[in-house]
Amino acid sequence: MTDDATPAPETAGGAPRLPEPAWWTSAVVYQIWPRSFADSDGDGVGDLGGIRQRLGHLHDLGVDVIWLSPIYRSPQADAGYDISDYDDIDPLFGTLDDFDALLAEVHALGMKLVMDLVVNHTSEEHPWFVESRSSLDSPRRDWYVWRDGGADGSLPTEWRSFFSGPAWALDEATGQYYLHMFATAQPDLNWENAEMRAEVHAMMNRWLDRGVDGFRMDVINFIAKDPASLEPGSPRFVMGERIHEHLQEMHREVFAHRPDRELITVGEMPGVSVDDAVLFTAADRGELDMVFQFEHVGLDSGPDSKFDNRPVELVPLKASLARWQDGLAERGWNSLYLGNHDQPRSVSRFGDDGEHRYEAATLLATVLHLHRGTPYVYQGDEIGMTNAGFTSIDQYRDIESLNWHAERLAAGDDPEALLEALRTRSRDNARTPVPWAGGAGAGFTTGTPWIDVAAGRPELTVEADRASSGRSVFEHYRRLIALRHESPVVALGAFELLAPDDDRLWAFTRTLGDEGLLVLANVSGEPYELDPALHPSLRRRMLPEVVVTNAPGSTGLTLGPWEARVVRA
Repeated sequence: MTDDATPAPETAGGAPRLPEPAWWTSAVVYQIWPRSFADSDGDGVGDLGGIRQRLGHLHDLGVDVIWLSPIYRSPQADAGYDISDYDDIDPLFGTLDDFDALLAEVHALGMKLVMDLVVNHTSEEHPWFVESRSSLDSPRRDWYVWRDGGADGSLPTEWRSFFSGPAWALDEATGQYYLHMFATAQPDLNWENAEMRAEVHAMMNRWLDRGVDGFRMDVINFIAKDPASLEPGSPRFVMGERIHEHLQEMHREVFAHRPDRELITVGEMPGVSVDDAVLFTAADRGELDMVFQFEHVGLDSGPDSKFDNRPVELVPLKASLARWQDGLAERGWNSLYLGNHDQPRSVSRFGDDGEHRYEAATLLATVLHLHRGTPYVYQGDEIGMTNAGFTSIDQYRDIESLNWHAERLAAGDDPEALLEALRTRSRDNARTPVPWAGGAGAGFTTGTPWIDVAAGRPELTVEADRASSGRSVFEHYRRLIALRHESPVVALGAFELLAPDDDRLWAFTRTLGDEGLLVLANVSGEPYELDPALHPSLRRRMLPEVVVTNAPGSTGLTLGPWEARVVRA
C-alpha cells in the first residue's frame, strides 16, 4: 500500500501523467492454511518449519506473496481466529524465532509475506477480555460490546451468531451480555473505543516493523456496528456508519508513514457491494488496496443457510464476476478467488472432480486468472485438490460445521441429509492436509494428521501432479502466473463478457492498447462447437495464436469437455 492521495505528477506539457500501476496489480497471492500445509516435527499439525521446507514449491510456482492464515497464540476454538496474544506465535506452529527465519527466507526468495489480521474479535482468553469481564468498572470494560438484557430475561438484540445460536452470551459474574458474532469464545471488540483502536494500530505497526508486508483483514467490515439498536438483521453489524472513518484512521496510523515499503492490504467483506468496494479501494481514499467480496460464492446457497446447497449455474456465475469487473474498472481493485479456507474445493464446487478433474481444475484457473484483479491461489488448488469426501461426523473438526450439525440434528433433521450438506459445503473440505506424496501421512506428516487426508484419491499428490507430463495442474498454474507477470493486458486490460446467456460457454476478451486476448472455456463435460460470429478472430482463415490451453493440439472451432483456451484477439 502506498499513500496515493498526492496529485499525479505532470508531464512537460502540463498534462497529468497517470501513476504507475501498483505492484500488486500484476502479483499473485498464495494462501497457506498452516495447520494443513506441511508438518516438520511429526505431531500431525502443520507448522512454520514445514512451510520453510516447502518454500521451493511456491517459488517454482512463481507466486509473489504468501498469505498465512492465523498463527498467533490461540486456544484454537476457531482454528486460530480466536486470538489470545497478537504478539506471539502459537506453540502449535513454532516460535517467533521460527517466524523470523521463515520471513527472512521468503524475502530472500523474492516473495512477500502477509499476515491474517483478526480484529473484529479476540479470544475470550485474551488479557483484554479477561480484564474487561472482571468487573463493571474495569478500565477495559468498554473495549468489548457489553449490554444489559431485557427485564423479561430477553437478549439485548435478536442477532444470530454466524456459528449458530444467539450472538449474545451472559457473563454470570457481572450479569451483562457480551456480543459474539462468531463463537461464544470470540467476543467482539468495541471499535467505538479509541484506546482499543490505538492498541490495534500499535500491534499492526509492530508486525510491520518486524518485516511483514501487509495484512489480510478478517471480516473487517464488521468492526463498525451499532449494538445499541434493538433491530435484528445484518445492517447494524455490517458496514456501520464509521467503517470508512476507522479504516482511514488505520491507514494514517499504520500505513501512510511507510511510503518506501511495498505493502498490501486486503479486506474480507461479506455483504459488500460493488459501489461499497469502490469506496474501500479507490486509491485517493486511503483505506484498502483490494477487497474479498462474496457475491459469487453465495450463488449456490439457499435462503436458510449456506448448507442449503443448490447447483452452481454458469450464467449467474459469470454475470456476477463480470459485474465486479465492470464496476471496479479504473475505480477500485478486486481480489480474484474461487476457493479459500472457508469455501469448498473449487474443482468440486464449480467443476468436475471425477473423470475431467485435470481439465476442470485448469479451466477454472484459466478463467479466474484472466480476469482483472489480484488472483489468490489456495493451497492445493495448484494440483486440483478435491473435497474431503468424509462419511462420518466424527471426521469433521470445523466449529461452524459441528455447531450447525448439532443444531439441525436437535431440530429433527435427517442425519444423512445433514452429512451430505457437510460433504458439499463444510469448511473442512478445504482444510485437509496437502498430500505431498503417497503413503501414510501423505508426505504431510510422519505422525497422525490432525484431520483425515481427503478420501479416495491416493493418486492426487503434489509429487504425482508435478511428474505428470502434459497433464500437470501445477504446470498450468505456473504458465498462467507467468503470463500475468509478462503481459500487462492480463493485469490491466479492459474486460468484456461475450455470450452472457450461454449456459456452457464462458468467453470474454481482455484488451489493452493494440493487444487483445480472447478467453474461451467450455464449462461442460460435452464437446462445444464455437460460433465464428462470437468474435472476429474466429472468422479468420488462420485461426488465432494459442497463448495458453489445457488441451494442447486442440486449435479448431470445437472445444473438448472442460477445455480452456486463451488466444490472441
